[in-house]
Amino acid sequence: MIDVTIIIVNYRVKYFLEQTLRSVQEAIDGLQAEVYVIDNNSGDDSIEHSRQLFPWVKFVENKKNVGFARANNQGIVAAQGEFTLILNPDTVVTRDSVHEPIAWMRSHADCGAVGVRMVDGNGVFLPESKRAFPTPWVSFCKIFGLSRLFPNSPMFAKYHLRYLSDREPHQVDILSGAFMLCRTQLLQQVGGFDEDFFMYGEDIDLSYRMVKAGKANWFLPVEIIHYKGESTKKDSMRYVRVFYEAMLIFYRKHYPRYSWIGYPIVQLGVALRASMAMLKRLLKRILPTKSPHPANNAPWVILSDNRARVTMATGLNHFKTAIPKEGPAQVMIDDATYSYSDIVNIISTHARRGVEFHIFSSANELIISPKMSQS
Repeated sequence: MIDVTIIIVNYRVKYFLEQTLRSVQEAIDGLQAEVYVIDNNSGDDSIEHSRQLFPWVKFVENKKNVGFARANNQGIVAAQGEFTLILNPDTVVTRDSVHEPIAWMRSHADCGAVGVRMVDGNGVFLPESKRAFPTPWVSFCKIFGLSRLFPNSPMFAKYHLRYLSDREPHQVDILSGAFMLCRTQLLQQVGGFDEDFFMYGEDIDLSYRMVKAGKANWFLPVEIIHYKGESTKKDSMRYVRVFYEAMLIFYRKHYPRYSWIGYPIVQLGVALRASMAMLKRLLKRILPTKSPHPANNAPWVILSDNRARVTMATGLNHFKTAIPKEGPAQVMIDDATYSYSDIVNIISTHARRGVEFHIFSSANELIISPKMSQS
């Protein structure tokens, strides 16, 4: 019997994908697992590269970019595991982040899906790890900033459920499609992802349909790294347009009787966010440049048992061997020395302003960084 099917949709993230698969290989130790990588016509050599490194992975190459939802459905239809993990190709998972959600679901029969505590590449918590359904009121509070003004209010801050501790388990409405562990039978029963959503919103819709099917969604405070979280894209005009168009699809499907309220709110939100993005770009041109980030000229720290190899590959000649308790730092962590569980723990534990983290990929002597090009 297969415990878990892991589905990863790839699009032009060659080295992030490699790192994700290395972390998956470590995380599934002790489990019977199958892993699918569905490539959405990346147009690079990411699949050839990964196929040579991970011959145990099942690769599917689409001839065009069919979108996140349809690509995942290709894997969902074929999944044979008791559970299916939908996973982004720019994540770092740990053994606990796979084993603990599976154990939770096996001991909670009413649980249909589990999400985890996601942090970005520098250890900052990503609020999209847990969310509420975007009812007209919840959407209004998000669009017009009430959730930001009152982050601890159950009335105004429901979208990201900020008033719920991200260090404790909670039953929530929405889980992120970057990491969503589901019961395979339930996932196939509800039809997987709705392919009307090309990008964004499909995880909201799937979470909603699982709850309608009588199952609960749970957030567990087990950590993973997600490099390209929602927060990194929110100022993009394309993100604003696609995100709110996805919200309109959700309203038409699940809240048709509120369309006379929901549609104007969402359309106004698109106009408002677009105007704010344009104003922000204009102010950047007019106003003096902000002071540089404190980490820009920070001392380097190399965490490795083979610092000679790391310094030869990176050209770093001056560095420290321990993360300072105060002040900025650029931290390089060698994945040949530390497990991915250790790496995630180091980044999360030492996260603070002015400290930036990089993972030294010993296999190809490449630096994996939040700022690196996706390809």
